[in-house]
Amino acid sequence: MVTLSKIYTRTGDKGDTALGNGDRVAKHSARVNAYGTVDETNATVGLARLHATGEINVALSRIQNDLFDLGADLCRPEMKADAEAEYPPLRVTQPQVSRLESEIDAMNSQQETLKSFVLPGGSALSAHLHLCRTVSRRAERLAVELAQTESVNNSVIKYLNRLSDWFFVASRAANNNGAEDVLWVPGANR
Repeated sequence: MVTLSKIYTRTGDKGDTALGNGDRVAKHSARVNAYGTVDETNATVGLARLHATGEINVALSRIQNDLFDLGADLCRPEMKADAEAEYPPLRVTQPQVSRLESEIDAMNSQQETLKSFVLPGGSALSAHLHLCRTVSRRAERLAVELAQTESVNNSVIKYLNRLSDWFFVASRAANNNGAEDVLWVPGANR
């Protein structure tokens, strides 16, 4: 368990921060941008939970914990010595990705096939889940960009890819399984 007795340390006052392995990097580095956007995603999930109940709220709670795991994963670059470490670093795993897939399939099976793109809106929960979707897509783009130059656990990228799909399907569930979706009407305002 993590113990935080002091909130500010002053160690980042010159624009750098420590990664999980102790290395110091610029606060604007690709890695910090990626896990910072994962943190931002988590904050949007917290907002969505203000409107959530039942199974969606329980699932969002699990997702928030997964996002902290994912941020910890990104915060500590992969190293060959990790496999032999007494306390290997926390990494996102395939079962976390598979759980999202199962939940997506279960929710989607109750929804009508889409005949148009969905605009964010309908219920408050749905609108917040769309915000979660867009922020998680940005986190995914940043993680993919980071993986072009540094080692990134592939399950991180898979999880973020599935997560945005999860948010989309959950947004439709929040809109009475799509019955209250706001649909895009191409060229409606010409």
